[in-house]
Amino acid sequence: MLRFNDKNEIVGEEYRAVIVGIRTGDDISRSMDELEGLAEADGIEVLGRVVQTLEKPNTATLIGKGKVRELSEMCAAMEADTVVFNEELSGVQMRNLEEALGTRIIDRTVLILDIFAGRATSVEGKLQVELAQLRYRLPRLTGFGKALSRLGGGIGTRGPGEKKLETDRRHISNRIDDIKEELKKAELSRRVQRSGREKSGLPVVALVGYTNSGKSAIMNSLLSMSEKDDKMVRSEDMLFATLDTKHRKITLEQGNEFILIDTVGFVSKLPHSLVEAFKSTLEEVRYADLLVHVVDSSYEDRDFQIEVTDRVVEELGAGNKDMIMAYNKMDLADERPLDVSGGEAVYISAKTGDGMDELLAAIKRAVFGKRRHARLMIPYDMGAITSHLCENAEIISMEYEPDGTVLEGNFEPDDFDKYERFVIDGKE
Repeated sequence: MLRFNDKNEIVGEEYRAVIVGIRTGDDISRSMDELEGLAEADGIEVLGRVVQTLEKPNTATLIGKGKVRELSEMCAAMEADTVVFNEELSGVQMRNLEEALGTRIIDRTVLILDIFAGRATSVEGKLQVELAQLRYRLPRLTGFGKALSRLGGGIGTRGPGEKKLETDRRHISNRIDDIKEELKKAELSRRVQRSGREKSGLPVVALVGYTNSGKSAIMNSLLSMSEKDDKMVRSEDMLFATLDTKHRKITLEQGNEFILIDTVGFVSKLPHSLVEAFKSTLEEVRYADLLVHVVDSSYEDRDFQIEVTDRVVEELGAGNKDMIMAYNKMDLADERPLDVSGGEAVYISAKTGDGMDELLAAIKRAVFGKRRHARLMIPYDMGAITSHLCENAEIISMEYEPDGTVLEGNFEPDDFDKYERFVIDGKE
């Protein structure tokens, strides 16, 4: 595993690994490809892979005894110092495998947690990762202490792992309770911010999708289109570059504004402990008025990534939200993906800007399409209403008549119903 400095630049030692998976039914080639990508994202050089077909996993070593011997010989021949398993291992399995292979043993969950630990930048993000790590370790203390000690400063020990690894169960439980209390404060602050957004009446659009599909790049492109380059977020071609949910106001012409949210990317078999830790952050998706599902058009197995994202969105309770499919990275795609979502789809490249006007138009139709066109006469002694409508409606024209201000524009349904008594000409 590579170490990262404060600027997220790679420093330190690189590990050489063999990745291992078990197939009990369906083909796992996509999952193994993803595991290799995760390993490489954490600075691990993948030398080879092993897949064993089993009716059920071996309780002692996950894979069969014969496969353990074969793996041991493979590691020795390739001079691999690490073995990464695609399945989550118990403490006993990890200890037995380490003793049998004489190499560092980690599983998919540890790998993902380690990547998150290296990417987290905010206080809340770091706390969420630490909570997930401690929840993972707590049930593995029995028969796992020595293995933890031997991990030293390597993979899976970044963050809380840099503390005393022989911490007893009570100490870890107390730390978990402390983190939960700190996260509750952060969640309360988020609720206050969400309440403020709801009072403002601004619609919320959330970008969701597989990790590294280009959500942050899309946010930056939309910010640039609304002349807010100073509000851009970090965007890099790497897995989980964004962990902390980002909120930005997108300002368009004639009073059209909405809040754009960039969320953490999804991945298959996302560790339960991580989902629980980031639940309060991910729940922002539930409060969005519109979801933009970002897809990497250049990825051959994009249908698999779409399925994973849809499943996570469903689990978050946002499966019934209006959604736009945004097929990104068309500049790298060999062909135009076939959309079978049944909803609206756009084909874009956040990098080149192609199709971004179409995406913005689709968002406007979805979030502002229900506005009512009308002309309202607001008495001069009710200037607060005029100010509110100017800030929250799409005002086309404003005239000053003897009895008041005449506003022509497109008004939100709630505002239209509330001020319908001032309508002098309203279109259905």
